[in-house]
Amino acid sequence: MDYILEGISEAFRLILSSDSEFWNIVWLSVKLSIISTLLASVIGVPAAFFLVIKKFRGREFLITVSNTLMSIPTVVVGLLFYSILSRRGPAGDLALLFTQTAVVIGQTFLILPVVVSLTVSTIRSLDKSVSETSVSLGANKTQQLLMFFSEARFGVAACLITAFSRVFAEVGVSMMLGGNIRNYTRTITTAIALETSKGEFGLSIALGIVLLAVAFTINFFFLKFTKLYRTVD
Repeated sequence: MDYILEGISEAFRLILSSDSEFWNIVWLSVKLSIISTLLASVIGVPAAFFLVIKKFRGREFLITVSNTLMSIPTVVVGLLFYSILSRRGPAGDLALLFTQTAVVIGQTFLILPVVVSLTVSTIRSLDKSVSETSVSLGANKTQQLLMFFSEARFGVAACLITAFSRVFAEVGVSMMLGGNIRNYTRTITTAIALETSKGEFGLSIALGIVLLAVAFTINFFFLKFTKLYRTVD
Protein backbone atom coordinates (compact mmCIF):
# COMPACT_ATOMS: atom_id res chain seq x y z
CA MET A 1 0.00 0.00 0.00
CA ASP A 2 2.89 2.35 0.79
CA TYR A 3 4.28 2.17 -2.75
CA ILE A 4 0.89 3.25 -4.13
CA LEU A 5 0.77 6.28 -1.84
CA GLU A 6 4.35 7.12 -2.73
CA GLY A 7 3.48 6.79 -6.40
CA ILE A 8 0.52 9.14 -6.08
CA SER A 9 2.66 11.67 -4.18
CA GLU A 10 5.36 11.51 -6.86
CA ALA A 11 2.70 11.83 -9.55
CA PHE A 12 1.39 15.13 -8.23
CA ARG A 13 4.93 16.39 -7.78
CA LEU A 14 5.64 15.73 -11.45
CA ILE A 15 2.37 17.29 -12.61
CA LEU A 16 3.05 20.47 -10.64
CA SER A 17 6.70 20.62 -11.68
CA SER A 18 8.27 21.94 -14.87
CA ASP A 19 9.90 18.63 -15.73
CA SER A 20 10.70 18.97 -19.44
CA GLU A 21 10.71 15.26 -20.22
CA PHE A 22 7.33 14.71 -18.57
CA TRP A 23 5.62 17.55 -20.43
CA ASN A 24 7.36 16.62 -23.69
CA ILE A 25 5.70 13.19 -23.45
CA VAL A 26 2.32 14.82 -22.85
CA TRP A 27 2.71 17.33 -25.68
CA LEU A 28 3.86 14.67 -28.16
CA SER A 29 0.83 12.50 -27.36
CA VAL A 30 -1.56 15.40 -27.86
CA LYS A 31 0.18 16.54 -31.06
CA LEU A 32 0.23 13.12 -32.75
CA SER A 33 -3.38 12.42 -31.74
CA ILE A 34 -4.58 15.76 -33.15
CA ILE A 35 -2.73 15.25 -36.44
CA SER A 36 -4.06 11.70 -36.80
CA THR A 37 -7.62 12.81 -36.02
CA LEU A 38 -7.44 15.67 -38.53
CA LEU A 39 -6.14 13.36 -41.27
CA ALA A 40 -8.78 10.73 -40.50
CA SER A 41 -11.51 13.40 -40.58
CA VAL A 42 -10.34 14.82 -43.93
CA ILE A 43 -10.59 11.34 -45.43
CA GLY A 44 -13.36 9.79 -43.37
CA VAL A 45 -16.06 12.49 -43.23
CA PRO A 46 -16.30 12.97 -47.04
CA ALA A 47 -16.17 9.18 -47.46
CA ALA A 48 -19.08 8.79 -45.03
CA PHE A 49 -21.20 11.37 -46.85
CA PHE A 50 -20.39 9.62 -50.15
CA LEU A 51 -21.47 6.23 -48.72
CA VAL A 52 -24.77 7.66 -47.51
CA ILE A 53 -25.72 9.86 -50.46
CA LYS A 54 -24.46 7.75 -53.38
CA LYS A 55 -26.24 4.49 -54.18
CA PHE A 56 -24.00 1.85 -55.74
CA ARG A 57 -23.43 -1.88 -55.62
CA GLY A 58 -21.29 -2.89 -52.66
CA ARG A 59 -22.12 0.16 -50.56
CA GLU A 60 -23.55 -1.82 -47.63
CA PHE A 61 -20.57 -4.19 -47.81
CA LEU A 62 -18.15 -1.26 -47.43
CA ILE A 63 -20.13 0.10 -44.49
CA THR A 64 -20.08 -3.36 -42.87
CA VAL A 65 -16.30 -3.59 -43.35
CA SER A 66 -15.90 -0.15 -41.77
CA ASN A 67 -18.09 -1.15 -38.82
CA THR A 68 -16.03 -4.32 -38.36
CA LEU A 69 -12.70 -2.45 -38.43
CA MET A 70 -13.86 -0.16 -35.63
CA SER A 71 -12.94 -2.86 -33.14
CA ILE A 72 -9.63 -3.86 -34.72
CA PRO A 73 -6.94 -4.29 -32.01
CA THR A 74 -4.23 -1.64 -32.03
CA VAL A 75 -1.49 -4.26 -32.07
CA VAL A 76 -2.91 -5.69 -35.31
CA VAL A 77 -2.70 -2.27 -36.96
CA GLY A 78 0.80 -1.90 -35.55
CA LEU A 79 1.84 -5.29 -36.93
CA LEU A 80 0.33 -4.51 -40.34
CA PHE A 81 2.21 -1.25 -40.78
CA TYR A 82 5.36 -2.63 -39.14
CA SER A 83 5.51 -5.27 -41.87
CA ILE A 84 4.96 -2.59 -44.52
CA LEU A 85 7.47 -0.06 -43.16
CA SER A 86 10.20 -2.43 -41.98
CA ARG A 87 13.37 -2.79 -44.07
CA ARG A 88 12.07 -5.96 -45.72
CA GLY A 89 8.64 -4.43 -46.33
CA PRO A 90 7.38 -2.78 -49.54
CA ALA A 91 7.89 0.71 -48.06
CA GLY A 92 11.14 -0.06 -46.26
CA ASP A 93 13.18 2.31 -48.43
CA LEU A 94 11.25 5.27 -47.01
CA ALA A 95 12.89 4.70 -43.60
CA LEU A 96 9.72 5.68 -41.73
CA LEU A 97 9.73 2.98 -39.08
CA PHE A 98 10.29 4.29 -35.54
CA THR A 99 9.42 7.85 -36.52
CA GLN A 100 6.57 10.17 -35.60
CA THR A 101 5.34 9.93 -39.20
CA ALA A 102 4.95 6.16 -38.87
CA VAL A 103 2.94 6.62 -35.68
CA VAL A 104 0.64 9.14 -37.38
CA ILE A 105 0.10 6.80 -40.35
CA GLY A 106 -0.81 3.89 -38.09
CA GLN A 107 -3.04 5.97 -35.84
CA THR A 108 -4.86 7.51 -38.80
CA PHE A 109 -5.64 4.06 -40.18
CA LEU A 110 -6.74 2.91 -36.71
CA ILE A 111 -9.41 5.60 -36.29
CA LEU A 112 -10.47 6.01 -39.92
CA PRO A 113 -13.16 3.30 -39.59
CA VAL A 114 -14.38 5.00 -36.40
CA VAL A 115 -14.82 8.32 -38.20
CA VAL A 116 -16.50 6.73 -41.24
CA SER A 117 -18.88 4.42 -39.36
CA LEU A 118 -20.00 6.90 -36.72
CA THR A 119 -20.46 9.66 -39.30
CA VAL A 120 -22.53 7.32 -41.49
CA SER A 121 -24.73 6.51 -38.48
CA THR A 122 -25.06 10.21 -37.66
CA ILE A 123 -26.15 11.15 -41.18
CA ARG A 124 -28.57 8.24 -41.42
CA SER A 125 -30.18 9.27 -38.15
CA LEU A 126 -31.17 12.65 -39.59
CA ASP A 127 -34.86 13.24 -40.18
CA LYS A 128 -35.88 12.48 -43.77
CA SER A 129 -37.51 15.91 -43.85
CA VAL A 130 -34.04 17.43 -44.25
CA SER A 131 -33.67 15.80 -47.64
CA GLU A 132 -37.27 16.52 -48.62
CA THR A 133 -36.97 20.16 -47.60
CA SER A 134 -33.77 20.70 -49.55
CA VAL A 135 -35.33 19.17 -52.67
CA SER A 136 -38.53 21.22 -52.32
CA LEU A 137 -36.45 24.39 -52.09
CA GLY A 138 -34.77 23.52 -55.36
CA ALA A 139 -31.33 22.87 -53.87
CA ASN A 140 -28.73 21.29 -56.13
CA LYS A 141 -26.52 18.38 -55.05
CA THR A 142 -23.89 20.61 -53.49
CA GLN A 143 -26.47 22.62 -51.55
CA GLN A 144 -28.16 19.44 -50.36
CA LEU A 145 -24.80 18.17 -49.14
CA LEU A 146 -24.13 21.41 -47.26
CA MET A 147 -27.57 21.23 -45.64
CA PHE A 148 -26.92 17.67 -44.54
CA PHE A 149 -23.58 18.68 -43.07
CA SER A 150 -25.13 21.64 -41.26
CA GLU A 151 -27.71 19.41 -39.62
CA ALA A 152 -25.16 16.73 -38.75
CA ARG A 153 -22.34 19.03 -37.58
CA PHE A 154 -22.66 18.31 -33.86
CA GLY A 155 -22.93 14.59 -34.45
CA VAL A 156 -19.88 14.66 -36.71
CA ALA A 157 -17.95 16.65 -34.10
CA ALA A 158 -18.86 14.04 -31.50
CA CYS A 159 -17.59 11.33 -33.86
CA LEU A 160 -14.25 13.12 -34.18
CA ILE A 161 -13.94 13.47 -30.41
CA THR A 162 -14.62 9.74 -30.06
CA ALA A 163 -11.91 9.05 -32.63
CA PHE A 164 -9.47 11.34 -30.80
CA SER A 165 -10.18 9.59 -27.51
CA ARG A 166 -9.58 6.22 -29.14
CA VAL A 167 -6.23 7.20 -30.64
CA PHE A 168 -5.08 9.22 -27.62
CA ALA A 169 -5.38 6.17 -25.37
CA GLU A 170 -3.95 3.56 -27.75
CA VAL A 171 -0.60 1.91 -27.09
CA GLY A 172 -0.05 -0.83 -29.69
CA VAL A 173 0.51 1.40 -32.73
CA SER A 174 2.69 3.89 -30.86
CA MET A 175 4.85 1.14 -29.37
CA MET A 176 5.34 -0.92 -32.53
CA LEU A 177 5.73 1.91 -35.04
CA GLY A 178 7.32 4.53 -32.81
CA GLY A 179 9.62 2.31 -30.81
CA ASN A 180 9.12 4.31 -27.59
CA ILE A 181 12.22 6.43 -28.27
CA ARG A 182 12.96 8.92 -25.51
CA ASN A 183 12.22 12.55 -26.42
CA TYR A 184 11.12 11.53 -29.91
CA THR A 185 8.35 8.93 -30.10
CA ARG A 186 7.61 8.23 -26.43
CA THR A 187 3.92 8.93 -25.78
CA ILE A 188 1.84 8.84 -22.61
CA THR A 189 0.69 5.25 -23.09
CA THR A 190 4.09 3.84 -24.11
CA ALA A 191 5.75 5.69 -21.23
CA ILE A 192 3.19 4.24 -18.80
CA ALA A 193 3.91 0.72 -20.08
CA LEU A 194 7.68 1.25 -19.79
CA GLU A 195 7.71 2.94 -16.39
CA THR A 196 5.30 0.42 -14.86
CA SER A 197 7.52 -2.45 -16.00
CA LYS A 198 10.44 -0.67 -14.27
CA GLY A 199 8.44 -0.17 -11.08
CA GLU A 200 8.33 3.64 -11.49
CA PHE A 201 4.72 4.08 -10.47
CA GLY A 202 4.95 7.83 -9.84
CA LEU A 203 5.51 8.76 -13.48
CA SER A 204 2.98 6.16 -14.65
CA ILE A 205 0.27 7.51 -12.33
CA ALA A 206 1.07 11.11 -13.29
CA LEU A 207 0.78 10.34 -16.99
CA GLY A 208 -2.43 8.40 -16.39
CA ILE A 209 -3.94 11.37 -14.56
CA VAL A 210 -2.98 13.73 -17.39
CA LEU A 211 -4.39 11.33 -19.99
CA LEU A 212 -7.75 11.23 -18.23
CA ALA A 213 -7.68 14.99 -17.64
CA VAL A 214 -7.13 15.76 -21.33
CA ALA A 215 -9.93 13.42 -22.44
CA PHE A 216 -12.30 14.85 -19.80
CA THR A 217 -11.46 18.47 -20.70
CA ILE A 218 -12.12 17.97 -24.41
CA ASN A 219 -15.46 16.27 -23.79
CA PHE A 220 -16.47 18.85 -21.17
CA PHE A 221 -15.85 21.86 -23.39
CA PHE A 222 -17.50 20.18 -26.37
CA LEU A 223 -20.64 19.61 -24.29
CA LYS A 224 -20.61 23.21 -23.07
CA PHE A 225 -20.07 24.53 -26.58
CA THR A 226 -22.92 22.55 -28.10
CA LYS A 227 -25.30 23.64 -25.34
CA LEU A 228 -24.31 27.30 -25.77
CA TYR A 229 -24.55 27.18 -29.56
CA ARG A 230 -27.99 25.54 -29.51
CA THR A 231 -29.22 28.10 -26.97
CA VAL A 232 -28.06 31.00 -29.17
CA ASP A 233 -29.34 29.31 -32.31
